[in-house]
Formats: sequence, structure tokens, C-alpha cells
Amino acid sequence: MDLKLIKKMVSGNEAISIGAYKGNARFASGYPGTPSSEILEHFKNYPDVIAQWAPNEKAGFEAALGASIAGVRSFATMKHVGLNVAADPLMTASYTGVNAGFVVVSADDPGMHSSQNEQDNRRYAKFAKIPLIEPTDPFEAMGYMQYAFVVSEKFDTPVLFRSTTRISHSLGVVQFDPRTLDNERELSLDKNFRKYVMLPANAIQRHKTVLERLERLKAFSEETPINRIEKGSINVGIITAGMAYNYVKELLPEAHFFKIGFSYPLPINKLREFVKDFDRVLVVEELEPFMEEELKIAGISVEGKKYFPYDGEFNLDVVEEGLYKAGVLKDKTAAIFTEEFELPKRPPALCPGCPHRPIFDILHSRKDVFITGDIGCYTLGALPPLSAMHTTICMGASISVAVGMAKAQDKEKIVAVIGDSTFFHTGIQPLIDAYVNKANMTVIILDNRITAMTGGQPDPSTGFSLSGDEFEPVDIVRFAKALGIERVFEVDQYDYNATKEIINQQIDTDGLSVIVAKRPCVLAPKKIKDTPLVVVPDKCIGCKRCLRIACPAIDFKDNKAIINEVLCTGCEVCKNVCPVEGAIVVKEEK
Repeated sequence: MDLKLIKKMVSGNEAISIGAYKGNARFASGYPGTPSSEILEHFKNYPDVIAQWAPNEKAGFEAALGASIAGVRSFATMKHVGLNVAADPLMTASYTGVNAGFVVVSADDPGMHSSQNEQDNRRYAKFAKIPLIEPTDPFEAMGYMQYAFVVSEKFDTPVLFRSTTRISHSLGVVQFDPRTLDNERELSLDKNFRKYVMLPANAIQRHKTVLERLERLKAFSEETPINRIEKGSINVGIITAGMAYNYVKELLPEAHFFKIGFSYPLPINKLREFVKDFDRVLVVEELEPFMEEELKIAGISVEGKKYFPYDGEFNLDVVEEGLYKAGVLKDKTAAIFTEEFELPKRPPALCPGCPHRPIFDILHSRKDVFITGDIGCYTLGALPPLSAMHTTICMGASISVAVGMAKAQDKEKIVAVIGDSTFFHTGIQPLIDAYVNKANMTVIILDNRITAMTGGQPDPSTGFSLSGDEFEPVDIVRFAKALGIERVFEVDQYDYNATKEIINQQIDTDGLSVIVAKRPCVLAPKKIKDTPLVVVPDKCIGCKRCLRIACPAIDFKDNKAIINEVLCTGCEVCKNVCPVEGAIVVKEEK
């Protein structure tokens, strides 16, 4: 057997995938979402594993749980808001328990770098009464992930494995043996009516099992080595976990640390003994006072959120400020992370050539419509100058919010805009709702055949899976017609005038209609680049109509529009909206 170790610089997400593979996980499912997306993209490269994207997090969770019941160690991945979608099976999986080890990876996003809210998913562990494991860096992410499968099987429970943006995307050196652990381990499909069929009579008994398990987990938390004490030299105790540990360790290395890796349930007895030795004990944790509250409920005197913020991502400046306010740091250093660099301002914008742009330009011209939007690149259609989106709530909410608006009033025309991946995620049921309840509205599904926002992962309309297997793409037009919706149209957004005619026609016609705007993303699966366009200066009247489509390739100088030929993809949307014939032309036509 080759005992050669591999030493490698990896991201936290890759480290999680390595840990899963070394932990003998052989099935994984999830839904892409920053900061979690790369975990499955790395895991799929290992031999003898199955890794797949699911239409949404609930489906991914349930598929992974099914693999566990079948006797295969498995895990599901998602970002923090995705666990809201998977919360339904999570709560019951706590009751059923597992067969082979089953881990739920939730990547939280403190600071909301790419999210619609900042929820702290540690709350879910307590809500579901399942163990919570948190690494602080890629090295721990790899080891703790293996450990999570062991804990899962030992206690017959799903394990919540929480990463954060900074851990998922930071780099660290890991050293590992490419062999897996527990290779000889064999489990078979577990047919167990009492355990897996949650009829009330069975669920009542399983709830008792969950409560008994929680007591055993509390005892285990006191013993596990991933909760550890690090001795210091000053009379200050720090209780911390996750990325916050790294910041405090750098700023106040002489303090005594109780580093938490097994965050729920907490090792209350050990922590009670720990705090006795110090005049001051601070709990340093990002977002919610999760540990602080648990400690205070147990009657343990600590301080925390009175010095540290409840919101935003921690960095050295934030933690230093908190330690200074608490009086355990006498001086502050010059700001490191809050220093402002003179970088060019670059407001977020749809990519040059993005097929979503014509839709929002057309909708912008309709001042009599209310536009409900959804989660994806196209949410940028809400920003000026396109300004063509009035709500964005969560995945799939565009259609359901529009249904409510359409039923509640008849003064405004209602248009719901949703992407293909989001439609498959949670847009299907709202469309059924719109049909069944005869909502007077137009649904525009932006089918660019990829999950573009998170980096180009395939979805059911793409035609190939995460592993590259091809399939006949799900046809959204046929699907909508199969529901019974009569007015279903397919348009090519680059055919600007025809698209505009259909959209206006359907907005002005009473009843439910669906328009599928079908044009592939310009960046995925491959970058699309056609012949660029140029402005003919003598014909440009400086009206700035082309600037209103918010294309990064178009600029304005000396009262004339100019096009950056490097950025231009040749989509011709600017040419279509220009009021002067011949002022914008394909380069060869000049």
C-alpha cells in the first residue's frame, strides 16, 4: 500500500471535500450557493463517488439522507439560507437518525458578501437537537469533516457542519494520506419501520430517543478533543469558535483559550470549571450570541456581545475594537482591514452581452407594471439605470409574491421575473399556484441554461450533470404547457423587437401567461464572444439611450457614446435601442 502523504495548499471548501472522501463518504448532493459551491465541484473528482446537484436544498438533503439509510456515508451541501429550504427534512431526520454517517454542510455568510440575509445557522443545531461541529481553518475543516461522520454513526444522528465564507474561501496547507478511512466498513439498506416511518406513533417514541441522545451528546461534548483548552499567561479567559478564534489568537495570544470545535451541545461542565480561574471571561463569536446565551442559561458568568457586534463579518479590526472596549487590550494598532484603498469604483452590473439585459430594458419602459424579482444574477436588474425590479425576497418568491399582488389589487400590471435554476429550485409550485388560482400576471423565466450567479453550475435545463453525464434538458415551455397554462411563449432576447412585442402584448392581456426568454449565459459553459460593435461618431447624437441598458462595454466621452471592443460581445442590444439608424454598427460594417 502506498503510504505517501500529499501536502497541498487548499481552500476550506476543498478541505471539506478531502475530509469527506477520507471519511469514506461516497454520495453527496446539494444546491450551489456561495460560499459552499466548490465543495461538490471538488468532491466529484474523487474515484468511486457520486456527486450531484439537486434542484434545491431540500431535494439534495433528502437524497443524501436516502443514501445514508441505504448504508452509504453521505453529505449534503448548501449555503446558510439553503438550510431554510432543507429545514423540513432536517427536523425529521433528527428523529429518524441515520444508518451510515450523514453530515449537513452549511456555509454561513457573515457580512452578506453574496446573500440576502445574515442568519446564524448554529441556531438550527439547537432547534433540531443535533450536534454542531465548527472548524477554524482548512486543516481543521478536513479533519473535523472525517470526525463528523464518526459522530453521526456513534450517536445515530445527522451532524451539522458549519463553515463560514472566510473559512470556505481561505487557503491553508493540509497534509493527508489519500487513502480513505474505514474502507472495510460495510452497511446495507436499513429497513426499519419504527425508525424511518414517522407516523405519529413512531415519531412519539423517536422524540424520546432524540432527547436521550441529546443527553449523551452533552456528555460527549465534555470529552471530545475538538473542544480544548489552550493555556495562557494573563488572567483573561476567551471562549471562542470558528474564524473568530484566529483573530483573538493573533491579537491576544497570551490569554487562556477554550477553543470550541463541538459547538452544540456545549461542554458546560468543562466551561464552568474554565471560567473559575479568571477575573474576566469573554465569549468572542461572529453574529449571534449563541454560545454566550447557552452559558448564561447555565448560570455561567461571561461577557460577549456588549463588546462585539451582532452583525457583519469579523476581522482583526472588529475583534481588536471589541477587546479594547472590554479593556483586555490597552492599545489599538492602526486599522488593517478598514483602510480604504484608492481603487476604481465599479458598481455591480450585468455582464457585457448578458441576455437578461434586454428584458429589463423592455420592462423599464413600462411604468405601469410592478415587477417581482428573484435570486440570481438578474437581481442586478433592480439597480439603476435598468431599475426594473421592485421586490426580491428569497428563492422562488418572485412568482408567489406576484400571485398575492395580482389577487390583492387590479391597478398595477404584475410581472414576475425568475431564472431557470431558481425556477427549478422553488418556482414550480408557485407557478402551479398562479395557474390554479387564476392569477392575472405575466411570468418571465430567464432561461440561460446554467446557474450563472454561483459560477456556472449545471441545472435541469443545462443538459449535463455535475459529473458530465448528458441528458435531454428539461423543457420549461413544455412543462408550463403541461400544467395547463395556455399562453406560453418562447423568445430570444437578442431579437429585441420581437421580444418587446411579446412582453407588451402579454402584459396588456388579462390572465396568466408565461414567457420563456431563452438564450445561453455569455460566460458559461464557455465564454461567448462575437464580432464587437462600434459607434459611428458622426451619427451619434449623444442622447445616452444606449447607456440606459447599463452595459459595461459602453462609455460616454465628448458627448458621444463609445464602445470598448474588448468587452463587447456583439449582442447588438445597444444597436437595437439606439434611436438613430446606423449610429452603432458591427465593426466590419463601419
